[in-house]
Amino acid sequence: METLVEKAAQYVTQLLREQLPKENTYHNLAHTHRVVGQVTELARLEDCSPTDKALLQLAAWFHDTGFIHSDENHEAHSAEIAQAYLQEQQLPQEQIDTIIRLIRVTQMAVQPTTLLEKIMKDADCGHVASYAYFDLSEALRQELVAKKGTDLTKKQWLEQNNDFFQNHTFYTPSAQEHWSAGKQHNQEVLAQKQQQQEAKLEKKKPASRKLGRGVETMFRVTLKNHIDLSSIADTKANILLSVNAIIISVALSNLVPKLDAPSNSFLIYPTLILMLFSVVSVVLSVLSTRPNVSNVSVTREMIKANKTNILFFGNFHKMSLEEFEWGMDYLIDNEETLYNSLTKDLYYLGLVLERKYRLLRITYTVFMIGIVVSALAFIISFYDSSHLN
Repeated sequence: METLVEKAAQYVTQLLREQLPKENTYHNLAHTHRVVGQVTELARLEDCSPTDKALLQLAAWFHDTGFIHSDENHEAHSAEIAQAYLQEQQLPQEQIDTIIRLIRVTQMAVQPTTLLEKIMKDADCGHVASYAYFDLSEALRQELVAKKGTDLTKKQWLEQNNDFFQNHTFYTPSAQEHWSAGKQHNQEVLAQKQQQQEAKLEKKKPASRKLGRGVETMFRVTLKNHIDLSSIADTKANILLSVNAIIISVALSNLVPKLDAPSNSFLIYPTLILMLFSVVSVVLSVLSTRPNVSNVSVTREMIKANKTNILFFGNFHKMSLEEFEWGMDYLIDNEETLYNSLTKDLYYLGLVLERKYRLLRITYTVFMIGIVVSALAFIISFYDSSHLN
């Protein structure tokens, strides 16, 4: 068995060096060496037989080889690689099955039952008692960042480490006896680091603003002015719509029927010009009053990060009642977020007003030019017609 373990070590070493992704800064050959050393130590402390010790070492060598294929379900890939290699080496199937179980027990959710499984589980998480724990933890963080493409802040990573320590336990008596002190030390250092990080973040927090009646009055008056200006813009647009609708109706009912007569041919171009400018004015008036509703789906994370404003119906119309009630409660409980939402409301109302008044200015300009050009066209056409007659 010792010869097989040595051959497997050479095989796995070459496999990981040639095919393991460079992003694996934690689950790499160095980690495999650590786990092999730890299963060897625990096997000695638990007085395992030479055969059981060899099975543990083989499982340790192969337990992370599945990372050459995928991070997802890598334990299953590792088991397949181990089974294929060990069958070639003609290892008895019963021993291969034991190694497969030892590899699969390294999954986070799997609980060990036999002594060998407990040894394997403790060895794979033995870094929690290592003096180099925080260096290894940083290597794991870099691996996760590189592979998932999302950054983890120091605060988030310390919280995840703390959660891991809270849920972790050693299963073998030897690990509990020899490694618990190292784990306890690392947990205490972790708690200190969390306190230091929270203190740094607390110092960086801006002093809370004093928001009183004057600020509330400012928001209320400004929002009312925005709404009044929007109402004025809509009224102006409706006036233009009505005037141009009347012009088009009169032209269609009185001028167009008379264009068939040869004596009225001089009215064709002036009428077309009048109709064209009136239609353009109608289209621009409609554009200035046409509503626009957002299609963005608002989430709780967006509300917490001050990236949206659920006080505007266009943002919350896709939310469920439960989500909307939660969002309103969150605004009530967080004054800074509430005023931030009101500020966003002011800003986007301003953008809507700018668009309305810009289109209205263009519409009035088109209408004015249309009236002048149409009047000149009628005068010129009538003048030319009278001289020809």
